[in-house]
Amino acid sequence: MSREWNDSQPIYRQIRDRVIAMIVDGSLAEGDALPSVRAVAAESQVNPLTVLKAYQQLADEGIVESRRGLGMFVNVGARALVTDGERERFLHVEWPKVRATIERLELTIEDLFSEAKSTDKKRKKTGGNT
Repeated sequence: MSREWNDSQPIYRQIRDRVIAMIVDGSLAEGDALPSVRAVAAESQVNPLTVLKAYQQLADEGIVESRRGLGMFVNVGARALVTDGERERFLHVEWPKVRATIERLELTIEDLFSEAKSTDKKRKKTGGNT
């Protein structure tokens, strides 16, 4: 986890969101252990209580579970739960902003598909590093 923080949101929430992103992209699979609170705190240069608060929120949401003496682990079904939640958040929070920008800039579906194809071609040429 990086040490770059966004001032618009509490750090514990950003840590929580990074764990969610790791679950969605497959970096953390169901049954995997989360990095230890101490390791994340040291790497991110934050207070261990901040990391613990993020992990506790994930546990409260049923995404991870604490195993006494072993740490925190991604629950079975967590990826589906997280993906559903992220889809809903995107559709109700992000998409209206994206759509407003598209309309404001008078972009067409053709413009968007053309850009997507161009980006895909660039990605293939560079091996996915765009």
